[in-house]
Amino acid sequence: MMLSEEKITHLTHVLLKGLVERDLIGLTDEEGKIRREIKRVIVNELKIGEDIDEAVRKKLQSFSRKLAEGSPEWEVLYKKFFREEETKRGRASR
Repeated sequence: MMLSEEKITHLTHVLLKGLVERDLIGLTDEEGKIRREIKRVIVNELKIGEDIDEAVRKKLQSFSRKLAEGSPEWEVLYKKFFREEETKRGRASR
């Protein structure tokens, strides 16, 4: 996971506070339940991103001509394959 447990917990608090301040949601007695759901979504998205990254890196490593990670060619192909994997998995491209 790219973020620590503490950072994810902090994000859940910041996101919940922002949603409440913008009157996008109203708080009930279930603030903890809402934060847990936000955390679950963040963790799932991070996992999907890690899975996509792993698949893309394997694809790049499978080339007969080895590409140097970080080279302009590697970067272009990484971004292209990453977008393709996101699309395959039904995830919106950024």
